[in-house]
Amino acid sequence: MTSPARTIVQKYGGTSVGSVERIQAVAERVLALRSAGHRVVVVLSAMSGETNRLEELGRNISPRPAGREMDVLLSSGEQVTVALLSMALIDKGIQARSYLGDQVCIRTDGNFGRARIESIDTDQLTGDLEAGITPVIAGFQGVDRDGNLNTLGRGGSDTTAVAIAAALGADECQICTDVDGVYTADPRIVDGARRLEQITFEEMLELASLGSKVLHPRSVEFAGKYKVPLRVLSSFEEGPGTLITIEKTTMEQPIVSGIAYARDEAKITMSGVPDVPGVASKILGPIGSAPIEVDMIVQNTGADGLTDFTFTVKRNDYENALTILEKVREQLGARDLSGDNKIAKVSVVGVGMRSHAGVATRLFDALAAENINIQMIATSEIKISVVVNEKYLELAVRCAHDEFDLGTEVVEEERIS
Repeated sequence: MTSPARTIVQKYGGTSVGSVERIQAVAERVLALRSAGHRVVVVLSAMSGETNRLEELGRNISPRPAGREMDVLLSSGEQVTVALLSMALIDKGIQARSYLGDQVCIRTDGNFGRARIESIDTDQLTGDLEAGITPVIAGFQGVDRDGNLNTLGRGGSDTTAVAIAAALGADECQICTDVDGVYTADPRIVDGARRLEQITFEEMLELASLGSKVLHPRSVEFAGKYKVPLRVLSSFEEGPGTLITIEKTTMEQPIVSGIAYARDEAKITMSGVPDVPGVASKILGPIGSAPIEVDMIVQNTGADGLTDFTFTVKRNDYENALTILEKVREQLGARDLSGDNKIAKVSVVGVGMRSHAGVATRLFDALAAENINIQMIATSEIKISVVVNEKYLELAVRCAHDEFDLGTEVVEEERIS
């Protein structure tokens, strides 16, 4: 029996359109969906490595290029791929039309290099779909109210695809990439890692923000906000991928759904800080103004009017953060400033934690059994993150994966279809 026609937005990343042969393969996949009666919108990234090449060109011209001009430069990569795929589709007998961000009128907020989408005019796209035309849209870009091109930052094509799917009320947004779904852990580290059939927006957002590279956190956040069914698929082989959707109350959730990790972490400690109101702001304010993103924060209980304050930053911000904080240390009269840029973060994530006690204890005991020392801990309703010495990262990931039996298939009524 033929499946009912649906509106599907497909996004293809840089490796998926990295050569003429791969663009032709994408055209064949779109043709297959069209032949099945579905309406298809395609969103593309630039060819693999092209955005990096363009950025390097810009910085070779100017060490601090103007944001407006850099966005004009970087947005040119997608112009190439949308034109080439449209040509390939037309050559295969499919009506297709390429669009840049300003032609679709993806309205952005004017923040060069990291713009946010404010609205999308869908009239042209809806008209194309009704006329049997496949729109092929440049990801990663939009236009502000002054007519300037804006780029959305790294991972922006995922966000473009989800935003278009939300605006069109699409049945599904498919992120086609070089992996065949979301796994319980990185298969390069854990031999028994298993592809998940389904995961919630909440879980995927945590995994993405904690180090999983499959999807950009902004795209997951957008999909969850507008309830856009999101599916991660391989561009190179057939398969069901992983569906990311809303939590179903009837679903029998596993305690932990996946393990994420981040290698690029560094830890900074300011010791002997006066334990007075506002001291955290005095320490982190200059860091935030740098701007340097702070992740985990621990402030020890004060003694003798002094306290220790520890937090983590990305490793490439480590030296800059230390330089900034040395001045802060002097101003506060703190005893010492130290750091460690050889740490890593391991996180376990699962909505099942809400209804199961003792998850943290199980994780801590499992790590202790392998003589892995925990340096910092952060928790939420559905995640536990620990900082460990970088040399124990892979062991810690495998240890957590085994402790929660993530290599074992979990039978769930709602996931069987």
